[in-house]
Amino acid sequence: MEPILQAWEDFARTIEPPALTMDDTELRDHARQMLLVFAADLETPQSDAERTAKSKGLGERGKDDTAAETHAEARLLSGYTVVQLVSEYRALRSSVLTLWADDIGDSQRAHLADVTRFNEAVDQALAESIARYEYMVKQSQNMFLAILGHDLRNPLGTVVTGASFMMQATDIAPKYVLVATRMFNSARRMSKLINDLIDFTRTHLGPGIPIRVRQGSVVALCEEVVNELRTFHAEQLIELHLPPQLDAIFDESRLAQVLSNLIGNAIQYGSADTAVTVRVTADETDVVIAVNNHGRAIEPDKLSSIFDPMVRIAASINSATSDYTERTSLGIGLFISREIVHAHGGRIELASTEADGTTFTVTMPRLPKGFVSNQTAKGVPVLKAD
Repeated sequence: MEPILQAWEDFARTIEPPALTMDDTELRDHARQMLLVFAADLETPQSDAERTAKSKGLGERGKDDTAAETHAEARLLSGYTVVQLVSEYRALRSSVLTLWADDIGDSQRAHLADVTRFNEAVDQALAESIARYEYMVKQSQNMFLAILGHDLRNPLGTVVTGASFMMQATDIAPKYVLVATRMFNSARRMSKLINDLIDFTRTHLGPGIPIRVRQGSVVALCEEVVNELRTFHAEQLIELHLPPQLDAIFDESRLAQVLSNLIGNAIQYGSADTAVTVRVTADETDVVIAVNNHGRAIEPDKLSSIFDPMVRIAASINSATSDYTERTSLGIGLFISREIVHAHGGRIELASTEADGTTFTVTMPRLPKGFVSNQTAKGVPVLKAD
């Protein structure tokens, strides 16, 4: 054990700068435990299927963190990069095999099976360590984004309030009112980006996007969202087709967010010469909302990744135009829309062709799980909690 640990320590000290500030215990911290795991693995019978699984990093493990996973967390906190982490395992493998070859001598070279088993054990530990390292990095990044989003809300609220106050003033020059209006519109876009950022981090930190459902009118909500977008995008024709009445159990603010994202996406990437169409239909069980625009079709190989976070379909936008920054975003709106629809127990689908245009179709149950429907004397459905 000692010669192997010494070789591990000697190599670890060559990794700069983290190892220069670590003592002997920190440099050897989990190597002893991992070597004991390797030794136990060598003495444990295994089948061909188990050997194959281990070679792919799929070996069986217990509920507790392994020494390799704990080692990955410690090295991350010490400032190691993932490349430096991997190099430790390479050095460990090399030192053990060198000492092993010197010990057994030429007469026992047939013990190659043991060497193979040792390599398998190292590969399993490496897979566990890298997986934990990657997970910890993603968690820290998402936590940073969540804190950033929350901390930006208060100063942005001050900007919105101040700009709104100036817009309503009657004792200042019109040119200042115009500036205040631009500030207000820019702050609204910033607020949407921050809200998207917070929702994105929620989906990656565990709890997902929260929804609070209650009975409401899908028709009234769609009219409200479309009218707001018509005001904000006066140059774009938006057609809305609705049934006379449609009630459901849903989260109004979240569904409004989905509609705003889908229609905004249709306006951004659709042709300005053709209308964006919003069509709402329903049956006894589901609500269906389809948003269609005409323009350049989405390439078939990109359809499957359109809802992935940070994936944005390239549009024919001239970067020299003044509205370039206004027409681009973080590219997570569709991802958030899908998560909201999934939280309602629904699904969102995409179809895109040159002939029919691009259509996002949201299908959600009128009655989420835990609710029942009664009929009034007039035949109008009443939705209530079970």
